Amino acid sequence: MKKVLIAAALLWATAVHAQDSMRMAVTTSFHNSGLADVLLPEIQADLGLEVQLLIVGTGQALRLGEAGDVDAILVHSRAAEEAFVAAGYGTHRREIMYNDFVFVGPSDDPAQITEAADATGSLQRIAAAAVPFVSRGDDSGTHKKELSLWQDAGLDAAGFADWYRAVGAGMGAALNTASGMNAYILSDRASWLNFGNKGDLALLYAGDPVLFNQYAYLPVNPDLHGHVKSGLAVRLEKWLTSQRAAELINSYTIEGETLFVFNAQTAY
Repeated sequence: MKKVLIAAALLWATAVHAQDSMRMAVTTSFHNSGLADVLLPEIQADLGLEVQLLIVGTGQALRLGEAGDVDAILVHSRAAEEAFVAAGYGTHRREIMYNDFVFVGPSDDPAQITEAADATGSLQRIAAAAVPFVSRGDDSGTHKKELSLWQDAGLDAAGFADWYRAVGAGMGAALNTASGMNAYILSDRASWLNFGNKGDLALLYAGDPVLFNQYAYLPVNPDLHGHVKSGLAVRLEKWLTSQRAAELINSYTIEGETLFVFNAQTAY
C-alpha cells in the first residue's frame, strides 16, 4: 500500500510539473540579447514555471499566436501587436521593457553615416553611396522597423540594386552576414553588444528617438484556443511586471552598458 501511495504521489508530482510549463514565442533579437538566459532560471525558481521559448521573428511569432501554437508572445512591433489584439487573437498588449535600434557598419564608414542628422539621413547616405547593406528580410520586428525607416527616408527597398541584401534570417545570422560582407545593418543594441563575431564592424549611429524599441507581452486569447494555458500566461505576466523582474532587467549589462529599461504599464 505504501508503495502504491508513493507511486501515486510521484505521478501527481509529474503531472503538476507538466502543467507548470508553457510555450512563449519570442523574437530572435530578445534571444540574442542574452536576457532570456538571465530571466528564465529566475522564473522557474520563483514560480516553478518552465517557459519553453519558440525563437522566431515577430511576424512568425504572431502567426504562432493566431494558430494557438503558443500561450503568449513577447515581441517588438507595436502596430502588428495592436492589430493582433484588435483581431481577437490576444487578450491584451502589455509593455514590459525597451531598448533601442542602432546602425552598425564598417568601421571606416564609407557612407559617412556618423555625420547624419537623423536615422533617415543615415539610410539616405547608405543608399546614395550604394554600399552593402544587410536586411533581416524575415518579417521580424527589426525588419518591419527597417522598412518603415526606408519609407520615412523617401526610399523604397523593393527597388534597390544588389548592394541591398535581404537574408531572411534572425538577428544573429544577419549580423554574421554583415560581418562577413563588411556591410551596414540595423540591429537592436542588445544583440549587437552580445554579438561575438563583430569583425571590422562598429556601432556608427544611434540616439534618434525614432529608433526606440519597445517590447510587449501578449497572452493568446483562450476564447479562440481553449487549450492555451491562460492561467500560466497570467502568472508569467505578473512576474514580468514585478519589481523582481524590474531589478533583473535593469541590471542586465554587457561591457558595463545597460541593455534594457523596464517600463511595464497597465494592460489595455
